[in-house]
Amino acid sequence: MPNYITGIQFTQKGIQEIGNTTKRAAAFKTSSKKLGIKVKEIFWTLGEYDGFLIFEAADDETATAAMLQLEALGNVHTTTSRAFTSAEMDTILAKMQQ
Repeated sequence: MPNYITGIQFTQKGIQEIGNTTKRAAAFKTSSKKLGIKVKEIFWTLGEYDGFLIFEAADDETATAAMLQLEALGNVHTTTSRAFTSAEMDTILAKMQQ
């Protein structure tokens, strides 16, 4: 399954309810399973982003649905990138050779 990395920034609402951030993360993990998404890791960080999600989804549409569902709750803004493993990158590079 494709991998995705999402940078998370708290909204004002998310900051006001920061005490529930780990509970919200657990709820996201549970709701994502229903979409067929496997959340590999959730990190809280310092710097430009307040956290990162690393997850697998069947396709871009499923990943997008999960991120829209998460943002609709109003606690975070997200920036998601498709991530490629070394093997996937080798396949991409091989296509360049053609």
